[in-house]
Amino acid sequence: MKDILIKLKQHPKYDTIVSWGRLISITGSAQIIVQAVGFASGILIIRLLPVQEYAFYTLANTMLGTMTVLADGGITTGVMAQGGKVWQDKQKLGIILATGLDLRKKFAIGSLLVSVPILFYFLLHNGASWLTSLLLALALIPAFYAALSDSLLEIIPKLNQAILPLQRNQVEVGIGRLVLSGLAMLVFPWAFVAILAAGIPRIWGNFGLRKIVYTYASKEEQPDPKIKKEILDLVKRILPTSIYYCVSGQITIWLISIFGNTTSLAQLGALTRLSVILSVFVTIITTLIIPRFAKLQLEKKILLQRFFQTMFFLMLILSFIVLIVYFFPAPILWILGKDYNNLDYELLLSIIGSCVSLLSAISFALYSSRGWALSPIILISINLLAIIIFASILDLSNLEGVLFFNIGLGLVALLQTTIFSIFKILQIKNDSYETTH
Repeated sequence: MKDILIKLKQHPKYDTIVSWGRLISITGSAQIIVQAVGFASGILIIRLLPVQEYAFYTLANTMLGTMTVLADGGITTGVMAQGGKVWQDKQKLGIILATGLDLRKKFAIGSLLVSVPILFYFLLHNGASWLTSLLLALALIPAFYAALSDSLLEIIPKLNQAILPLQRNQVEVGIGRLVLSGLAMLVFPWAFVAILAAGIPRIWGNFGLRKIVYTYASKEEQPDPKIKKEILDLVKRILPTSIYYCVSGQITIWLISIFGNTTSLAQLGALTRLSVILSVFVTIITTLIIPRFAKLQLEKKILLQRFFQTMFFLMLILSFIVLIVYFFPAPILWILGKDYNNLDYELLLSIIGSCVSLLSAISFALYSSRGWALSPIILISINLLAIIIFASILDLSNLEGVLFFNIGLGLVALLQTTIFSIFKILQIKNDSYETTH
């Protein structure tokens, strides 16, 4: 036995495997805590809010995601791509971050002008009063304000692999949200209170996150016009895609809110909440894999190998999750409460759709981290065609039809992102360090 252990330790890959094992265990264990706390907060909200209020909460929370995507427009990807080149230079990293934050603030204004009227329309269409709609819109502001900076700030510790302080910050925010949501929901079971309770801890967490960030990046830096131009060049290529994903990623919620009813909307929101478990794997990959992929040398063989390793590993994990949901739907649905315990088949469809979308998102994140962007005309044309085809053959007035619609769009997106990633890697000329866009 000792001889075997000695041989294992002498293996050239031993230190690499141990290092990765340590990183994954740290990230994974912290993320299990973060997601468990987030999951508990979500379930608490589902159980304490009346069905109609939870439908309003689902609409507002979905719009928060839309607002955040529009306010980013590819800026985070640009900062990651630029930061990956100079991640060891504290001053240059600070300049890139300052430039990204400055751009984010300007994009946020446009995001608000577009998103808030749409939110009002959907809320009023589903029976919310003007007062309820106004309160929900105002309640989104703290969470939106925090989201403007936290995704950019997290890039710096991720590039430097400062995992522990980043995870600690996320755990603290999650616990704060759980406690505040629990106390608030018991006294005020309204959707706008739930949104507000989720946003306030994120603002508090941002102060701690900034302390971590400015250990690795210079704080008193000003936006740089040259870096701004480089980020905006990438944004111009990514923004149309981001807008499309902004719409298509939430299209199931919009469709069920227009063609369905508040009960179906609440059911879809509750089922989507169960998919939060997948966020553990998303965070592990975006924290450990994506920044490393962004820093890899422009070498065809290595990039292709890392791409396939990441996607294959994720597919194995997600297949296992789908099997668990298939064989044990009842105990999973019990978590949601009696209003949602008859959704066995819909639960399976929801998880399959979430898994397919996750694979597509990771593939997109991998190639975007290299500064590559698929032509918006090609992407949007293919996906609009897919939307038209699936919408014409599926019944979008019921939950089952909308979930099948989501799976179909996810498969199309996965096919696109995977083919494009492989294509861009195969285009690399090993004797040149230039990337073709």
